[in-house]
Amino acid sequence: MAIKFEDYKQYLSPVFYKQTNLVAKSASGCYLTDVNGDKYLDFVQGIAVNALGHNFPPIVEAIKTQADNLVNASFNLVNYESTLTLAKELAGVTPPGLSSIFFTNGGAEATDSALKLAMSYTGRSAVIAFMGSGRTVGATSITGSNSKYRKHYNPLMGNVYFSPYPSKDLCPEGMPAEERSDYCLWELQKLLQYVVWPEDVACIYMEPVLGEGGYVVPDQKFVQGVAQICKQHGILLIFDEIQSGFGRTGKMWASQHFDVIPDIMTVGKAIAGGLPMSAVISTPEIMDKWPIGTHGTTFGGNPVAAAAGCEVLKQFKDGSLLNNVNEMGAYLKEKLLILKDKFACISDVRGIGLMVAIEFSHEDGSPAPDIWLDVKARMLKHHMLTLNCGVHGNGMRFATPLNVKKEELDEGLAILELSIEEMYQEKGSTQSAPL
Repeated sequence: MAIKFEDYKQYLSPVFYKQTNLVAKSASGCYLTDVNGDKYLDFVQGIAVNALGHNFPPIVEAIKTQADNLVNASFNLVNYESTLTLAKELAGVTPPGLSSIFFTNGGAEATDSALKLAMSYTGRSAVIAFMGSGRTVGATSITGSNSKYRKHYNPLMGNVYFSPYPSKDLCPEGMPAEERSDYCLWELQKLLQYVVWPEDVACIYMEPVLGEGGYVVPDQKFVQGVAQICKQHGILLIFDEIQSGFGRTGKMWASQHFDVIPDIMTVGKAIAGGLPMSAVISTPEIMDKWPIGTHGTTFGGNPVAAAAGCEVLKQFKDGSLLNNVNEMGAYLKEKLLILKDKFACISDVRGIGLMVAIEFSHEDGSPAPDIWLDVKARMLKHHMLTLNCGVHGNGMRFATPLNVKKEELDEGLAILELSIEEMYQEKGSTQSAPL
């Protein structure tokens, strides 16, 4: 008899919100199968974790081979062949100068580690993050994607300050896109002038492309402006590439779109093809000033995860994977723009590479998380897994595998279109074109 989630719900803390009641049994590529044998098109992929889809055979084989030899022995006690290899290979594809790596287990842990590194190196304690960015206390302290992540946890880490990111939700209503960079840079300068003394700031922590906050791609002017402010005041620039890194945006790192090299970079999600792993990457100079013993991790650098990570990097070597990201990303945006012209409820299509999202809004332009929930439920009924983003929860992100095929995108787009059409029909609306 198949396992039912309802029979086990009492044993799981409700803090870990469940998007569905599905119990997964197996998966391959873009598809996940539950214990009842029902197959689902998965455009979540562990929240952009499965860079090459579920159970990519070379990754599975690498995991099996490593597990047959060694699963864990603590990286602070002995070295692992696979982890040393991954460090060398990863340093070979990171932005110039970023070649010293500290392995961690997840995005929040990498964030905490990067903050400690910046404070240790600079001797400063203040941190600036951006509204819209986005759970250890340190990571929660600089999460600005939604106030719910901070609810009940105050006081958090002190000396953290927020500045707006150049997305339409965080700038004055009606402000043209071309003016948002100047406005947000002005707000950041004002923060340093009136609120926090620049020489007290250890780092500015930012996503070069906003992830949880809604898949927002800023102008190059903004990113370069932040980098210049950091340079002017001796502030370390930390780029959060946990979601945008490893080819998601069509380049290996999102920072490459902006011609900016950060002082510290955090990576994760796709790094190990589905296994828990993350890393903090910086220059040897900065890492050398992190006193030995002042930070550590029990499971960081796990050899099985590292073996998977080595296989992930192999897939990037001939350039075909990034070519697919750019080709399929352009195709996906083109098709989504057609749906935007057809349906009034889709108010925006944005993103870069295969880091793409749409936004649902009401007729008056206000955010429509209710429409998203309706469409999401219908897509699940049609056997497709989806996930939202943005502070209002009205965005739908496409976190497909980087090697996704056109036929798989077409299947997902057809389900999205059908689900919106059903919503209009059920509500008795004949209006499908924009107002």
